[in-house]
Amino acid sequence: MVGKSTKISLIKSIKMTENSIQIQVQLDENKMPAEISWSVPDNTPENTRKAKAFLLSLWDGSDKAALRIDLWTKDMMVDEMEDFFYQTLMTMADTYKRATRHDDLAGEMKSFAKAFFQKSRAKQLNVNKL
Repeated sequence: MVGKSTKISLIKSIKMTENSIQIQVQLDENKMPAEISWSVPDNTPENTRKAKAFLLSLWDGSDKAALRIDLWTKDMMVDEMEDFFYQTLMTMADTYKRATRHDDLAGEMKSFAKAFFQKSRAKQLNVNKL
């Protein structure tokens, strides 16, 4: 075929998969979280995990706003909450570092998390002395 061009399109077939995480919150008579559990649908009911707290943050790109849900059960102890926040802040710093490659700022976040944890521990120890 002289004078004709042939266009070849290579379309890579990408198989999309979908999954979900289910979070169940049982409320007490005062509508306070009494129990939190989570699972993935392909897991068996025996694999449902219990949790005392969760923080969920979603980014709404159209409104440029963070949406969040923070829940914890009434049996979540203050020292557990301190550990939970420390670990969450540290993993947020890791995520920030991977997403932005700003190692220096991620390091500052980790330094803040460590200092915050030490101060909260000291405060808790002081409260427990009373």
